[in-house]
Amino acid sequence: MGRFDGRVAVITGAARGIGFGCATRFAEEGARVAVVDLDEAAAAEAAAKLPGGQHLGVGANVADRPSVEAAFERIVGELGGVHILMNNAGITRDNLLFKMTDDDWDLVMDVHLKGAFLMCQAAQKHMVEQKYGKIINVSSTSALGNRGQANYAAAKMGIQGFTRTLAKELSPFGINTNAIAPGFIVTEMTDQTAARLKMDVEEFRKLNADHNPVKRVGYPEDIAAAAAFLASDEASYITGQTLYVDGGATL
Repeated sequence: MGRFDGRVAVITGAARGIGFGCATRFAEEGARVAVVDLDEAAAAEAAAKLPGGQHLGVGANVADRPSVEAAFERIVGELGGVHILMNNAGITRDNLLFKMTDDDWDLVMDVHLKGAFLMCQAAQKHMVEQKYGKIINVSSTSALGNRGQANYAAAKMGIQGFTRTLAKELSPFGINTNAIAPGFIVTEMTDQTAARLKMDVEEFRKLNADHNPVKRVGYPEDIAAAAAFLASDEASYITGQTLYVDGGATL
């Protein structure tokens, strides 16, 4: 018996990185997983790699209401419901404030904040009706401020306020809403940051490892472990919280 037998988990941005790591953990523990990604082919490929039973790859733009509504119609129709939602989809458009364009700002806000809003709004219809649900929104340690990331930091702190508000509104209906704020996690996105900074990937990882008390970088599996706990019934008395998973970097 797995913790998530009979549950359907919807994870955005799950074709790779943190999202795929979390999708794998939920599948290992018995969930049927909907891998949602802007790239439908990548979503389908990722879903096919997951262990266990029936999974689904869904192409959707989380910042577009018709696309989100179509995704949920397909997920509910093919997997039978929605019990867990993890809003992980994200992009970066880093730049110093005086160089940041309107598009840099708007794209980051749309994917992170509007995307979480639309996905939660669609999911809660099913969760309220069944009087059960787990929502996990992905924030970041960058929410506390990070040079060159005014857009990303604002969006990720916005996620924390959004999460606290949903906890107040949805908890009476049996829905727990929490956030996870990852620190440095080894993904394609952080490798791309190293390239943008013209740094060797291993050097970049070591630099970040040296900046936290545990002296190592994080991996998608670290975030997946936290997500699995927050989505479990063991965490039913926890709501409205942001869990920093960062090796102590923000201490």
